[in-house]
Amino acid sequence: MDGDNIQADSGLGSDFDDDFDPLVSENDPALPSDRYLDRELSWLAFNQRVLELAEDPDLPVLERANFLAIFASNLDEFFMVRVAGLKRRILTGLAVPTNIGRAPQEALSDISRAAHVLQDRHARAFEVLVRPALADAGVHIVRWESLGEAERASLRNYFGNQVFPVLMPLAVDPVHPFPYISGLSLNLAVRVRNPKTGKQEFARLKVPTMLPRFVRVDPAEGVENLRFITLEDLIANHLGDLFPGMEILEHHVFRVTRNEDVEIDEDETENLIKALEKELLRRRFGPPIRLEITESMDDVTLGLLVRELDVTEHEVYRLPAPLDLGGLFDLRIDRPDLHFPRHVPTTAVQLMPAEPNAEPDIFSAIGRQDILLHHPYESFATSVQAFLEQAAADPNVLAIKQTLYRTSGDSPIVSALIDAAESGKQVLALVEIKARFDEQANISWARKLEKAGVHVVYGLVGLKTHCKLALVVRNEQGVLRHYSHIGTGNYNPKTSRLYEDLGLLTADPQVGKDLTRLFNELSGYAIEKKFKRLLVAPLHLRRALLKRIADETASAVAGKPSGIRIKVNSMVDEAIIDALYRASQAGVRVDVWVRGICSLKPGVPGMSENIRVRSILGRYLEHSRIFSFHTGGDPQVYIGSADMMHRNLDRRVEALVRLVDSEHLAEIDALFTRAMDDRTSSWWLDATGEWTRHHQDDAGHPLDDMQNRLMQQTIHRKRPVGRR
Repeated sequence: MDGDNIQADSGLGSDFDDDFDPLVSENDPALPSDRYLDRELSWLAFNQRVLELAEDPDLPVLERANFLAIFASNLDEFFMVRVAGLKRRILTGLAVPTNIGRAPQEALSDISRAAHVLQDRHARAFEVLVRPALADAGVHIVRWESLGEAERASLRNYFGNQVFPVLMPLAVDPVHPFPYISGLSLNLAVRVRNPKTGKQEFARLKVPTMLPRFVRVDPAEGVENLRFITLEDLIANHLGDLFPGMEILEHHVFRVTRNEDVEIDEDETENLIKALEKELLRRRFGPPIRLEITESMDDVTLGLLVRELDVTEHEVYRLPAPLDLGGLFDLRIDRPDLHFPRHVPTTAVQLMPAEPNAEPDIFSAIGRQDILLHHPYESFATSVQAFLEQAAADPNVLAIKQTLYRTSGDSPIVSALIDAAESGKQVLALVEIKARFDEQANISWARKLEKAGVHVVYGLVGLKTHCKLALVVRNEQGVLRHYSHIGTGNYNPKTSRLYEDLGLLTADPQVGKDLTRLFNELSGYAIEKKFKRLLVAPLHLRRALLKRIADETASAVAGKPSGIRIKVNSMVDEAIIDALYRASQAGVRVDVWVRGICSLKPGVPGMSENIRVRSILGRYLEHSRIFSFHTGGDPQVYIGSADMMHRNLDRRVEALVRLVDSEHLAEIDALFTRAMDDRTSSWWLDATGEWTRHHQDDAGHPLDDMQNRLMQQTIHRKRPVGRR
């Protein structure tokens, strides 16, 4: 789940790094050997922060249910990628993480223990906190046994007409081997007895995914008083229809998580797409790495599942029903009072036309000044999307070049590129078909782009192209002018309404030249290492960041002003962390604002007492990456796509762009100041790896919600006047 995974549509995604490279940082005798927090346990701590939002009674109850679903989705991916990858490497003797500080098997056991505690807490949060709160609000998730006969009759009719025809019970006997259990599917394990022979049999029944997970008990009920029953509960109470003449002895729900990571040796394949499609088929049959069962499951049924699926005792998670709370995503109810207040993104002030009913001219607006966008507070549709749509329709535009990491096939971005190509423009789309869990979708719409005449390329061998770039070349009175967009988030209109991201629109010719060189490298064979306003990985981004950290360290040693502020999704890279430790030792004040994983230990005397680490989680997924350096009072500030992880710095094409407009620098400074303010609601990390939520003051009053504050600020920005 590169962390931009669309699975996290409804809130807080997560970031996964499947590389276990040796330490990039050299062993520093001035720093203790136990200076890193465990990456996997830090990720579980991140998901615990998501869970704490679900447990918060001050949040709207349907949002709390949504956070429960996000937690479940995140944890599924953690097992499919991180746990599966660690287990595979242990079994095959490959390199394992170097910052765990203990034996690999011990690390896996620690992860298992922490995951068991969290999954149980998650299940109890639903049963004890969220389900009752939903009921208080008129949304009841009920069980079959609580229903009256008239309600049961109505549901029997629904079952017979809508559910029964698509069910496929699979028996297990000498003629029918144990069936394949697909990853993340919800299943009923059924044991029956033949009353004539007395022989017991086992069957597996998959809960159909194309049907609603929560079934309305009475569709005529108003939205103020709704009742739902889970689909598996409905099916379980109609097993007699599926096994006529048999005696139902036991039925229990279970769910399997499999290793679903994809591995391709790009140096050994002639056709990357065909190799990837073959690997995607194999992924469906990855080995199981987690078995979730309902707490009532009997030992006979459990023994059969453990034996047939070949899982260990530590990989079994016994939980109260219902399993798979990710299904709460499907609990879509038209009750605005149970959701966060609706927020409509505003158009960026610089992109507003001077007259309310006038058509905006994106190119003129960008030509006047660099425009810093902040989504979702400012609209993606009226900025980035409008930029590309106007470029596609503009007869003066000659070429459009763009990277696409994750988007949707019906996206207006894809449509704009197709329209541009069909109108005769030169269009280049660099599609990253190795974006985890979006591989098949990316392949499909990449082919659609190719059919429309778009030049589609797939990046460089051995590297993922993760940078977020768009370049438009326009003929203006015989002179070619470059219009550029560099962002921190994907070109995805759906996630742009949920992910917090920054983007820069600029007509700076230097940025245009930088992007032209970079696109040439990505689509051809040019190797360009010199950029003016960009920092690019894997060529020199790591080295450039280390140089800037070292410069701040030197300033502090010399008694000059210094400071470092970094906002990322993940802070894992050892060389970067060690450089920040050395900066702290020299007296540099370091602020780290991280959403997910953080292996850095703040507040350790003699090592990191000048480092603060904060995390902000809420209705939007904090996704932007920012790197700010004091630089003797001449701030050097960058935004872009890179997190501080091995893969981002060494095995991906990433790009950061330097902000130069004084208003933009002030905006970033104010953003950091608010985020790190003790009066802002956030989580604080201590040296032991514990995150503590600070959301109330000593009197019990709520602290400032930064995301709400930013929404209010953007709403009240004024329309420009007097433009010529």
